[in-house]
Amino acid sequence: MAQLMNRDEFRTALEEAIKGKSANKAPFSVAWASGKLSREHLAKWAENHYHYVGPFADYLAYIYANTPENFKEAKDFLLQNMYEEELGGDRHTDLLIRFAEACGTTRERVEDPDNMSPTTRGLQSWCYAVAMREHPVVAVAALVVGLESQVPSIYRRQTPTLRDKYGFTDEEVEFFDLHIVSDEIHGERGYQIVLEHADTVELQQRCLKICEIGAQMRLLYTTALYYDYVADELPLSELDMAA
Repeated sequence: MAQLMNRDEFRTALEEAIKGKSANKAPFSVAWASGKLSREHLAKWAENHYHYVGPFADYLAYIYANTPENFKEAKDFLLQNMYEEELGGDRHTDLLIRFAEACGTTRERVEDPDNMSPTTRGLQSWCYAVAMREHPVVAVAALVVGLESQVPSIYRRQTPTLRDKYGFTDEEVEFFDLHIVSDEIHGERGYQIVLEHADTVELQQRCLKICEIGAQMRLLYTTALYYDYVADELPLSELDMAA
């Protein structure tokens, strides 16, 4: 039978729940990091990614509404995260659209939900469902620890390639530079909220499971991008999947 873990044990268990399921392992990510995608492929990524991350402030708002008043630091973090997404400087989705336009697509195509794949629609729906229905600490574990905390490690592999191999400017890749920094901070804050407030065996186990599911969802979403848009032009045999 599972027992209540101390903070160090629980932190390690959360990290292990995500380990081995990074979206860096998806063939789309491997092709991106090695410079084998075209700008058209990257445009398809942006058209899909908008519909996953675009509603992120909405996801957080549902969690905020379900968070008890005495979880003051957690509520403050959620508000700050929402503010940064929508109001703190350039709107994050506008930065994403700037990159998308540099790839050759348009704001209209990016914002059109008909241009996302069924798997992307599934990830978006899962995020909404978790944010609305789960215990707020479990929802933070899913969306901030399981999903958002992965972002810096993913973008650190991809962003240098955007500059060095694709020739994007600093302004065009600002979306990625920003999230390498901000999501590292957000991810750690998410960990601290879960470590503090998952204070029963049941909550700890639910957080561990949903972190694992969240990592799997992002890996599935990123893998689907390869099979939906790239596989016919770039077979797996041409990718170093062990890299």
